[in-house]
Amino acid sequence: MLVLQGFLTILLSFWAVIDQQGFVITTWFPIMMALFMGLITGDMQTAMIIGGTFQLMALGVANIGGSSVPNWGLATIVGIYIATKTTHNIADAKAIALAVGVPVGMIGIQLDVLAKVINTYVAHAAQKAMNAGKFKKMNRILWIGPLVFGLSTALPTALVVCFGSTLVKSVLHFIPAWVTNGLSIAGSMLPVVGIAMLLQVMPAKKYLSMLLIGFFLSGYLNIPMMGVSIVGLAMAYYFYVTTVKTNTTTSTSSALSADEEGDDFDE
Repeated sequence: MLVLQGFLTILLSFWAVIDQQGFVITTWFPIMMALFMGLITGDMQTAMIIGGTFQLMALGVANIGGSSVPNWGLATIVGIYIATKTTHNIADAKAIALAVGVPVGMIGIQLDVLAKVINTYVAHAAQKAMNAGKFKKMNRILWIGPLVFGLSTALPTALVVCFGSTLVKSVLHFIPAWVTNGLSIAGSMLPVVGIAMLLQVMPAKKYLSMLLIGFFLSGYLNIPMMGVSIVGLAMAYYFYVTTVKTNTTTSTSSALSADEEGDDFDE
């Protein structure tokens, strides 16, 4: 079972980066990687908590224009695999996942740059074959591109799967308690930072009353998040029907009336 989990973890890291460059079915989002890692490791609760932590770290970070950013998807995969194999305590698992995943995510920047540099030569080689009319050779060369991208994440994941658990246990044995405690505190603060970043791009002032209602339902009535989400959906639907849809209908009616008046004037 351990061998199968390791193989599936490596396969997931290989597929995810190729998917991100092409089909975008699963996406590199940490929370999506956590879902699959939860199925692989059999510890969905720990996986989703770690994935949510890395997802909040990834908010506002995008590789626009081909730029390279920390690979938090890879960090999630590696962090969850090591954490679930090292401890069954969720607080300790978060600290271990951050301690292992963050450096791997930062290394992902260099690996992404390296893969893009190599694929530049791949693209030139394929173009050269195309100009020479060797289209079958061109197609064979182009297969190297996805392979390079896949290996850029599969190789570090394989190293972690093969040697990571023993290495991490040795490292954690020498890491002071204040370091792991600090990582746990930082992980607990990340949701606050993530929500604050989201509020900056949301019309919070315009819909402050709705935010307060949601906070009241969750903070004082202890309603589960699904219940709060249903209330939010109902409020959004009511706002759409009474405001957006009504204004759209009124604008359409006014436009039709203006057209009819214009036709009468022409006659």
